[in-house]
Amino acid sequence: MSNYKLALFDFSQKINYKNEILAGLTVAMTMMPESLSFAILAGFPPLAGLYAAFIMGLVTSVFGGRPGLVSGGAGATVIVLIALMKSNGLDYVFAAVALAGAIQILVGLFKLGKFIRLVPQPVMYGFVNGLAIIIFMAQLEQFKTVVGGHETWLSGTPLYIMAGLVTLTIGIVVLLPRITKAVPPSLVAIIVVFTIVLCFGIHTKTVGDIAAVSGGFPPFHIPAVPFNLDTLKIIFPYALIMAGVGLTEGLLTLNLVDEMTATRGNSNRECIAQGSANILNGFFFGMGGCPMIAQTLVNLSAGARARLSGIIASLTILVIILFGAPIIERVPMAALTGVMIMVAIGTFEWISFRIINKMPRQDVFVGILVALITIWLHNLALAVLIGVIISALVFAWESAKRIRARKYLDEKGVKHYEIFGPLFFGSVTNFNEKFDVLNDPEEVIIDFKESRVSDMSGIEALNKLTERYHQAGKKLHLKHLSADCRLLLKNAADVIEVNIIEDPTYHIATE
Repeated sequence: MSNYKLALFDFSQKINYKNEILAGLTVAMTMMPESLSFAILAGFPPLAGLYAAFIMGLVTSVFGGRPGLVSGGAGATVIVLIALMKSNGLDYVFAAVALAGAIQILVGLFKLGKFIRLVPQPVMYGFVNGLAIIIFMAQLEQFKTVVGGHETWLSGTPLYIMAGLVTLTIGIVVLLPRITKAVPPSLVAIIVVFTIVLCFGIHTKTVGDIAAVSGGFPPFHIPAVPFNLDTLKIIFPYALIMAGVGLTEGLLTLNLVDEMTATRGNSNRECIAQGSANILNGFFFGMGGCPMIAQTLVNLSAGARARLSGIIASLTILVIILFGAPIIERVPMAALTGVMIMVAIGTFEWISFRIINKMPRQDVFVGILVALITIWLHNLALAVLIGVIISALVFAWESAKRIRARKYLDEKGVKHYEIFGPLFFGSVTNFNEKFDVLNDPEEVIIDFKESRVSDMSGIEALNKLTERYHQAGKKLHLKHLSADCRLLLKNAADVIEVNIIEDPTYHIATE
């Protein structure tokens, strides 16, 4: 990254209040249509999306893990709750959101946020691409209508109007940045389409046709669900998945900002802030959420340097909720659909196509698998978990093949085995095949200077090998072993005779 970009995102500079305020206003305008669209997509009251944007944005801006990170009602977490909404209703959703927040707080308190570093890049490509496809496919639902109690595709004039307005929205979002970047293109697109529909009296689906939006301060609401074990059984899987998805997306976004700013955020603090915001969402009519990649990048590129921009964005959304509800209800769905299509296109990692022929085949497989699981199951956390597990197994397999031994006899007739590569559960079999116990001389030295014993499987392999040499009446010396491994072997000295050559301490590989 160039020195210019590093300077652009240097959070150590003195706060520029003008930039913070303008960045916050820009973020608010780009966040509102997205949060609104996600709420409608999931079947929630549109206002639940705006409340989530306000609550998530305010709490995480004040207490979150780093400046510049923007949170709101994100699609990644909302998609998880669609099935619960359809099967049990809105109150169960709010209960699940609050429970997800509690889980996220526990993750932060136990300092488990660091494990996001275990997510490989191919898994991220699959995760993001799958999410983008889900968002895009969901927009096709706006091209349907209900006739005689049955859902059917639009046709004739309504279809042409919807398609034309969506195309106009996309055209504005694409072309306006080439003319000016002073205002958010999505905001301009919504205003232009709204004005055209209003002035020409065009009959098309609006937000008010989906659900009424009554402005007001987020109301306190205890979810009307039975407080018993049966309820917990229903909401816990959704809460766990939502917590995992929110933390995954949030901490990956935090890492992205870390790279852009050449600074480091606090992942555990971010987990606690996210959890606190989601608990408030559950009791104040918000659909929940997490950090939003697109809005975070908008915030940074607009000049944000501190937490103030996020606070301004949240308060701006609240003001619009309180005084702009009648206007929101008349916003054409075609405008929101066009904006969301562009969000999907912008979310997709197109670079993954350009480098696919340069990636190892196993990485390509993992990325495609994660994307397919995300699309088919709408379960982002499960997709990421499966991707991480497969990537770990592939890594273990490749590492297991790297263990090798250099063998030679010295002038005293002692045979030396110099081990290269890690000794762990995956490489134990290859390790054992390196030794010729029956034909080796009476004295053998195994040198671990270029190797490390990584787990109990490796230690057990050494135990069994020393036992084989002992039963053959031969003496085995182990050199450059870690202190922990030497201790375990010495504890077994009453059964196995082991001669360990004392060398500088080499620890077993740990965090």
